[in-house]
Amino acid sequence: MGEERHEQHRQGGDRPTAEHPDRAADPRGDLRWGTIGRLVRDAAGRYGDREAVADGRVRVSYGRLGERVERAAAACLAAGIEPGDRVAVWAPNSLDWIVSALGAVSAGAVLVPLNTRFKGSEAAYVLRRSRARLLFVTGTFLGTSYVASLRRATAEGDGTGPLPGLPDLEQVVVLAEDAPEAFRTWKDFLAGGDRVPAGAVRERVESLCPDAPSDIIFTSGTTGSPKGAVITHAQTLRCYDVWSELAGLREGDRYLIVNPFFHTFGYKAGIIACLMRGATMIPQPVFDVDTVLANVAAERISVLPGPPTLHQSLLDHPQRDHHDLSALRLVVTGAAVVPLRLVERLRDELRIATVLTAYGLSEAGGIVTMCRRGDPPEVIAATSGRAIPDTEVRIADENGAPAAAGTPGEVWVRGHHVMRGYFEDPQETRRAITPDGWLRTGDVGLLDPAGNLRITDRIKDMFIVGGFNAYPAEIEQLLGLHPDVADVAVVGVPDPRLGEVGKAYAVRRPGSTLTADDLIAWSRREMANYKVPRTVEFVSELPRNASGKVLKGELRTRA
Repeated sequence: MGEERHEQHRQGGDRPTAEHPDRAADPRGDLRWGTIGRLVRDAAGRYGDREAVADGRVRVSYGRLGERVERAAAACLAAGIEPGDRVAVWAPNSLDWIVSALGAVSAGAVLVPLNTRFKGSEAAYVLRRSRARLLFVTGTFLGTSYVASLRRATAEGDGTGPLPGLPDLEQVVVLAEDAPEAFRTWKDFLAGGDRVPAGAVRERVESLCPDAPSDIIFTSGTTGSPKGAVITHAQTLRCYDVWSELAGLREGDRYLIVNPFFHTFGYKAGIIACLMRGATMIPQPVFDVDTVLANVAAERISVLPGPPTLHQSLLDHPQRDHHDLSALRLVVTGAAVVPLRLVERLRDELRIATVLTAYGLSEAGGIVTMCRRGDPPEVIAATSGRAIPDTEVRIADENGAPAAAGTPGEVWVRGHHVMRGYFEDPQETRRAITPDGWLRTGDVGLLDPAGNLRITDRIKDMFIVGGFNAYPAEIEQLLGLHPDVADVAVVGVPDPRLGEVGKAYAVRRPGSTLTADDLIAWSRREMANYKVPRTVEFVSELPRNASGKVLKGELRTRA
């Protein structure tokens, strides 16, 4: 695909767009808020008495949320947090997560969210690598004491703070009523900020620069240990103002946030987007389909983003019709494989007016392409939509040259949201970002003539069958068309003759008697021979991480 063609897949510029008909896109991306702290204050003033967060029995208005965040920011100032210091949060979705994270960012800290699936050693690595000065951590979650696991992982070291193995970590605040010795409770931490004048907090918020880092999202990328993608306030605000407009998020929406806050989809497409539009946040700490159904009905949920598995389980639940889901109007999902049947069922069975798919990665602020309202179901299911405004997407071959039209290659992205780099890792930054600003995503995809992106796989997930490149996501898309297949994942396994062949892990639909031979025979009729899985193993469910992505490494180990 030549450079002339690339320009067809660049969106926006200094002109009104279909998504922004009333204003030109802002080339600097600082919008009216400037920073996340100013966004919080603007939302508190703009939406006042409107409900901001409904966390179980606790109901907080936008005005009260602004006060809580300002108190948390004051406590951060009292704790000695300076602009640019890293502050980590290791906790499930909750009001306390929202307040502690926004309080830290308002105080000028750089937020480092920690994955709730981490073990103590994994959390310690990110804390050590980011040199976090302050950690907010939950007490016990899903039967695990996060504090105890972190203590075990950091028992040895020369640090003088609460955890010897983390010399830079000065304070640990437990988001609970009790805390072990040398740690602080959330209540005590907040009380420490009461002596800080309100004017000092406002001064700190106003002093922050839109181009300052707002968060570091640690991601393993394609290889090696986790690396921290540095994103600024302006990048976050610009991206999720666009996301909110493309999705059609609006004031008064009630948004069930099942996507974990430690992930960009939960924090930015969730919390930040709601602050921008005055939607109510209903955090759900763990995905459980019964709880989702109950929340959608009881809270009159209108917005439910999440991975395709969330929506599939909702549709297939035997008690679905016993719950009033009529308020649902907006679903945003994303994955390499989104079955067309899923999109059609959401529209037809649940009468959801807007179903959209999107593609993004932490290194690009979490969003690169997105479908538009009004796109036909086949575009929404088969692609991740078109580049967001002021973003370029190109497909590159193994040498970095433009791939031929219609040929899969690595997805490269250039735009305002590409990370500033990996935190204190110039070598990995140079590997990821070209001198002229293109981000190598590590994802394999192709563009259709309209500029819609279809992700076919990760570079590391592709396997070669007798010289032919096989892309698991493409094979999974085809297998997902079988009426008895509810979920499926494909990995490459060694083969003495062909080098590698595909193995499918499939979940049958309830009541199905589908056999491996049946599915293989069906596959031979539906796809090229080299794509056909040579073996099929049926499982009750696929292993997934907290973000809903299939753990392909675990499946390869099983194979």
